[in-house]
Amino acid sequence: MLDVQAMKSLAQQITQVMPWVQGIDSDQQYDELLALMDELVEDYDANQVLIDLLFPVLQEYEESAERFKAFNQRIDALDPGVAMLWLLIDQHDLTQSEFQQEIGGKSLVSQILSGKRSLTLGHIRALSKRFGIPAAMFV
Repeated sequence: MLDVQAMKSLAQQITQVMPWVQGIDSDQQYDELLALMDELVEDYDANQVLIDLLFPVLQEYEESAERFKAFNQRIDALDPGVAMLWLLIDQHDLTQSEFQQEIGGKSLVSQILSGKRSLTLGHIRALSKRFGIPAAMFV
């Protein structure tokens, strides 16, 4: 049987300890929660429930806060394939010249990243295979 009173008491305690659990009210709260999340992900398995509870709070703030408005607009305007290519470059610490096998020369990669050219189906398949990610991540 559910102990509603215990749940209410626990919810009050959580709100007192983590005031942003119901939403972030300030940049300071965002910074605090971000620092906490950095600490929690160090031991993801032990903290998964808490991370899963707090992640949507961060996500909501990042999607709606004025401080992220310009960034979000730039991201929304990016072609998904270009965004994924930038992410791969960043995550794997790659240079534009390291895609010879999948895309071609540095100048073609540069043209794709700048939006002057598009990734082809062949490029997407090759990138998908190299990085072990679904091709759908590029579309």
